[in-house]
Amino acid sequence: MSNQDVDDRREYYRIEDTIALDFSLLSGAEAHASEPLHDNSPLFNLLSDMHLLDFESQHLLRHISERDRTLANYLKVMNKRIDLLGQAVAQSLLRDIGAPRRVSISEGGISFNHGKAVPAGSHLAIKMVLMPQALGLLLRAQVVHCQERADGQFEVGTEFEALTDAQRQLLARHILQKQALERRLAKEQQR
Repeated sequence: MSNQDVDDRREYYRIEDTIALDFSLLSGAEAHASEPLHDNSPLFNLLSDMHLLDFESQHLLRHISERDRTLANYLKVMNKRIDLLGQAVAQSLLRDIGAPRRVSISEGGISFNHGKAVPAGSHLAIKMVLMPQALGLLLRAQVVHCQERADGQFEVGTEFEALTDAQRQLLARHILQKQALERRLAKEQQR
């Protein structure tokens, strides 16, 4: 790995988190394509689309809020109701994706433990549900390292590829919210 790659990987803030995660190996043209991935699960696609639409509509809500606070407050309540439905969908998806697991995540990539080795250089489709907002993302990644641990598991380190601006900003927002929560909890424990 070049020094530039190491520098790029370090430019993002990394957090420890517990998320639902599943992945599959991409091969051939699928591994090198730049278009977004699609999942076979309609529920996962619905969850992912809900969050992308929410992200894309935030500027509209701010604009409405400047002109009509009552309407903006009503729309915020409706958005919370939709978020609750999204969380219910996510609970159903967790059964399909698997139990949440500890990961280290940043805007640049994710590392996680897996029962089998995954060759460095492999291309993956990573499906994850970030909690508690039940954010479903399906992202391309390349394995940058895979190291066996003392417990027989393998630590798989990946770097995201071809993220859209919306995906990157949703990841950044999740990381910032998680970091703020950790700081708040640390302050409360100090009291």
